Amino acid sequence: MRYITLLLSLICMALTVNSAQADRRVAFVVGNGAYKNVAPLPNPSVDAKAMAAALRNVGFEVVEGVNLTRDKMTERLLDFGKKAQGADVAVFFYAGHGIAISGTNYLLPIDADIKSEMDVKLGAAINIDLTLDQTMGDAKVKLVFLDACRDNPFAAKIKSNSATRSVNVGSGLAEMKSGEGTLIAFATGPGQTALDGTEGGNSPFTRALLANVTQPGVEIQQAMTKVRAQVNEETNKGQLPWGHTNLIGTVYLNGAPAPAAPGAAAPAQQQVALAPNAEVEVEFWRSIKDSNKAEEFKAYLTNYPNGQFRSLAQSRVASLEQGGNKPDATRNLSAGIDPAVFTEESSQLSEDQIGLDKGQRRDVQRRLNGLGFDTKVTGIFNQDTRNVITRWQAARGYPKSGYLNRLQHRALLSEIIATQPATASSSSDDDEKPAPRKRASGGGGGGGSAPAPRQSGGGGDPAHMGRFMGGVVGGILR
Repeated sequence: MRYITLLLSLICMALTVNSAQADRRVAFVVGNGAYKNVAPLPNPSVDAKAMAAALRNVGFEVVEGVNLTRDKMTERLLDFGKKAQGADVAVFFYAGHGIAISGTNYLLPIDADIKSEMDVKLGAAINIDLTLDQTMGDAKVKLVFLDACRDNPFAAKIKSNSATRSVNVGSGLAEMKSGEGTLIAFATGPGQTALDGTEGGNSPFTRALLANVTQPGVEIQQAMTKVRAQVNEETNKGQLPWGHTNLIGTVYLNGAPAPAAPGAAAPAQQQVALAPNAEVEVEFWRSIKDSNKAEEFKAYLTNYPNGQFRSLAQSRVASLEQGGNKPDATRNLSAGIDPAVFTEESSQLSEDQIGLDKGQRRDVQRRLNGLGFDTKVTGIFNQDTRNVITRWQAARGYPKSGYLNRLQHRALLSEIIATQPATASSSSDDDEKPAPRKRASGGGGGGGSAPAPRQSGGGGDPAHMGRFMGGVVGGILR
């Protein structure tokens, strides 16, 4: 009997998996912050990219956009509407400015220039009710998340140009009712305004959504209860998300809890829950890796303070902020290394004591390039390379000289960077013989037990090889 029960449990699990895989999931994710006619918002684009990555990780096809004009938003909505026809689950996420006029809510494209109620009614803004009805009406389950309850930036203009008639221009968004199979969640209550959060990070509401709605085995309404509690706590009871739901069944974005098999150990579920977060992190990194905005890398560091791309993100921030003149921030870039690296001076003598051959100098130049400090890879430390080393030292809070010492060299090797494998980037060395390697003397390194210098490929040092392979993985993901 016990074996029959186990077999039935396994069959149910298999059917559940097959059903989940067959579900058609579509999401619309947009964040508008770079407004042309009112003050910009720093967080919506970061919120949207993080949410898109999280939804893709649990099987959604995502129609995504950031900082969209009216025409571009319309294009994305038409695409989403086609894809959402007959979908099992459709998600609508928007972060940015939204306004309420006479009880109707509107989303604002970045080129919105609203001077009167007529501008809104004639299409300068996007009617939320009409949009949801037209794009998601055929979906079986509809989930709507609106992180748009900010102050109306056009309120004064609309009121001043509507002196001859009564126009109700709301603060925040107006209450909305959900139809059958729909959940609507707002960042805060009707008529209230929500917080943007720390610049370059996620808003409190989006951060709570990311932490809860795609957790394995958590039903969406349970997740939203946790979202409300998290935002309420983070804002010291200054913001309480509000929503309306008319769902007629249980909804799981990351799999329903599997039936407990007799004698099954509980820790197995905990291990399963770890994998999606890692994939979300990688997807998030891919979405920002080519960015030239420091705030997007800061957002990665906020969401993944110990993430696998932490060093590279910190380096990109330092590079984009040009020079790292904030000692406390730059020291964190080399966390975990010998503290003496921040005080020990370097010179031509200390660099000679490391004994870098031409291949190792190329490795240094490649690493500096991977960290955003561009220099030519020649194997020769000319004045250009000296200047780049000086900038790297400044960004890390090390004494600036343009020369390396043993501790600084080790610190550079310890940073995970987007480098290329030696076979792909040093083909010009094929006909060169490496210069004889010098042994380090006891001085200049902060300790007489330092290992001999390593070749650019990592030599036989397993720890260095691990760091080097980490850099190669980073290079592939770029």
